[in-house]
Amino acid sequence: MIGLTTGSVYALIALGYTLVYGILQLINFAHGDVFALSGLFASTLIVSLFGLDEKSSVLLILGGLAAVFVIAMIFGAAVNATIELVAYRRLRSAPRLAVLITAVGMSFIVQNISLAVFDVNFRSVPPLISDGNVFAIGGVHYNWQSFFVVLVTAPVLVLLTWLVKSTRQGKAMRATSQDPEASAMMGINVNRTISFTFLLAGGLAGIGAVLFLVEFNIRYDTGFELGLIAFTAAVLGGIGNLTGAVLGAVLIGLIQAFNEGLSWLAPGSDWTRSIVFGLLIAILVFRPEGLLGERTPEGA
Repeated sequence: MIGLTTGSVYALIALGYTLVYGILQLINFAHGDVFALSGLFASTLIVSLFGLDEKSSVLLILGGLAAVFVIAMIFGAAVNATIELVAYRRLRSAPRLAVLITAVGMSFIVQNISLAVFDVNFRSVPPLISDGNVFAIGGVHYNWQSFFVVLVTAPVLVLLTWLVKSTRQGKAMRATSQDPEASAMMGINVNRTISFTFLLAGGLAGIGAVLFLVEFNIRYDTGFELGLIAFTAAVLGGIGNLTGAVLGAVLIGLIQAFNEGLSWLAPGSDWTRSIVFGLLIAILVFRPEGLLGERTPEGA
């Protein structure tokens, strides 16, 4: 069941990648580092500002976590939108190589900001969610910490799907993704739509960071590895496809859980990265459009 937990976090990060790529055909490599910075910021909120620990009342923990989710979401959104404004907006018409190098550079900049502000040590929070079992199936136990992650992720994904498919802003995002020039001619504010997309992606990173922090510890470079895994999930499902990003994230989470949890026919946790990135290479070679993506002349 841990695969669903990690898969849920990967899904939130992968959706950030796929939203930005769907609009700009840009891989925002700084996205994973925004996730890590948001998680470190959230750890400070939980421990220093709200003073939450295992002795706090249930209402205080739930209220404090709700506030942390909102603040971390706003923080991640603000950081991501700032990156777009400072680094990417002036490169809209630049060659893709220049934008790619800029994205890698922003990743290192955000990572070093996290290191300078929060130092090199791992940050964690007290066990705010009970590790008692919710249910057990065939000897596999599912605890409240894991269930809490899925319980938060599911409505976020439903809300995101509704926003993109049914709202005016979502229609503007889809129109801009298809043809920015034609969208501008039809009265859509392309710059505002792109900024909103970065805000949305950063907000998802903030939510994912808090969920990750509830169960694991985090430091300045955590987002680099998780970001690459989430990127692999987005490519596996079909980069630019929201449903594909979620599917790919769940599959990656299950693969990781099986590899690290099974005692037979599994190489173990030392090989998890090799398996995940080997899968990425295989997808790029044999099906570059991903599981649910559409083959285009560029991706063929």
